[in-house]
Amino acid sequence: VAAMAAEQRRELGRLSALAVYRRLAGPGRMERRRRGAPLPAGRKRPKARLRGGRARGGGSEPEAPPPAAPPSHVEVPVELPVEVPVEAPVDPRPEAAAAGPDPKPQGGPKAMPGGPKAMPGGPRPAGEDGGDVSGGGVSGLLRRLARLEDSRQRAAELFRWLLAPVAPAEFLGRHWERAPLLVRRGDPGYYAGLFSTADFDAALRGGEVHFGTHLDVTSYAEGMRETHNPSGRALPAVVWDFYQNGCSLRLLCPQAFSPTVWQVLSILQEQFGSMAGANTYLTPPGTQGFAPHYDDIEAFVLQLEGKKHWRVYRPRTDAEVLPQFSSANLTQAELGEPVLETVLEAGDLLYFPRGFIHQGDCLPDAHSLHITVSSYQRNSWGDFLEKLIPAALQMALEEDVEYRRGLPMDYLQYMGVANSDTVDARRTAFVEKVQSLIKKLVDYAPIDAAVDQRAKSFLHDCLPPVLTQSEKAQSVYGFPARWQDGGPCNVDIVITKDTEVRLLRHGIVRLCNEEAGVMLYYTTENSRVYHKEEPKFLELDPEYTDSIEFLLSSYPNHVTVDNLPCETLEEKISLATLLFEKGILTTKKPLAQV
Repeated sequence: VAAMAAEQRRELGRLSALAVYRRLAGPGRMERRRRGAPLPAGRKRPKARLRGGRARGGGSEPEAPPPAAPPSHVEVPVELPVEVPVEAPVDPRPEAAAAGPDPKPQGGPKAMPGGPKAMPGGPRPAGEDGGDVSGGGVSGLLRRLARLEDSRQRAAELFRWLLAPVAPAEFLGRHWERAPLLVRRGDPGYYAGLFSTADFDAALRGGEVHFGTHLDVTSYAEGMRETHNPSGRALPAVVWDFYQNGCSLRLLCPQAFSPTVWQVLSILQEQFGSMAGANTYLTPPGTQGFAPHYDDIEAFVLQLEGKKHWRVYRPRTDAEVLPQFSSANLTQAELGEPVLETVLEAGDLLYFPRGFIHQGDCLPDAHSLHITVSSYQRNSWGDFLEKLIPAALQMALEEDVEYRRGLPMDYLQYMGVANSDTVDARRTAFVEKVQSLIKKLVDYAPIDAAVDQRAKSFLHDCLPPVLTQSEKAQSVYGFPARWQDGGPCNVDIVITKDTEVRLLRHGIVRLCNEEAGVMLYYTTENSRVYHKEEPKFLELDPEYTDSIEFLLSSYPNHVTVDNLPCETLEEKISLATLLFEKGILTTKKPLAQV
């Protein structure tokens, strides 16, 4: 008995986390692929103290918040001319010159017929001082962007850096929502400082990563996609054991754990006008973590470490071009020939629109770490009309008696699918009446109000802004209030008529006229975790709306409080103080010195 027990202990000692999971969960456990559901909502913060208006919600200092054409008759991806860099990257492998076509190329891209060409390295975008924006890694880039006064200019420059050497106008005209783009830079340090395996390990050691909520453990072998998530906290010993046994690791919402990822996404969201999200993927050598699939987002794959072999395929039908939702797992037999096949190396970029099927696998000689930056989930004309048309119909019903008149008593006798081939003058009149009412519906469409409601949802999706040192000193978050010598000191926020103020960012507020009143939605108190907080807004008296619009139109310039178009000086100071306390306004000079 003792010998048997000892043998059992030795056997258990050889079990990996993957083996234990499979023993408990049963063989063949397989889950449908998911891009990452929103995280569960946390506790609501207490309501904020008010001055000069009424507020809903509340919060703390901004934390620096998830969120990839077509068949033969649809537009074929455009072939770009290959630009020759000053010094073209060379494949160092001696066998590269003699090697023929390889289904899993070890170096440069293999362009498929009618597919996109790779863009080589070349000139990089310049900073405001005329220098190279990319120098000094991502941290240096962000420092240079922080010197730009206008947040819209920061967003445009970061977008330009993301695509370099492809110009944003060229990208938007030829590739956005149309065709994949491959940028090979030959610069392994291009994304230095953005995210690394050391950052991944640090997140695990921080103790806040949980399986399923923040981390997925996956594998794909012999056509089967499996998710191996245990329950509870993702401890480093268990996670790295999964990885060592061939499992891929997907970190959902890396912006919650990495200040740098948070800052990059919080800037890019202003460029897109849509939530910018991210996932990071760490894949062991010689493995694949996910089945072929397409996504409902525009995907920018940034190769951070190692290399990965990618295959990208056109949408198979018109219905899969720019889809509203992601696909289920697909089989290899459903794919056809790829439009692009390549190996991404550190510093490279791969973009593909939503609806383009893709799969990536690691080569035997290197691991892969990449981050997928995503945007434009449910941000189409159709999604906008889903908001607009019901509102237009409601207004038409209230204002036009034609929409309230009853249907013909006998319409069921000649309408419906069973009567669709019937020639009947009553059918013709019925269809013409419907067409007339739909056409007239445009006159009742509250287009601007529907846009404001989309903007309200976007602001709820947004990450909070990341403050520079100077912005912090000029905002409530740098105000030196503290406990000292037995009581609080430096508490009073003294704003006068001569105080110069401006919005912290151009895109952090939105005025919405709603049934309950005028609401000012804002992002400064959002969470780094998607929708962990309820939407943040202030309910303002209507007389304050002109002042909000004045602040928006004046940005990025400072204006004196006395210039705010309120009726009295007391109202001007009250509004400015309220907005300053919510982190929405900053001052030209710090209000108090530490």
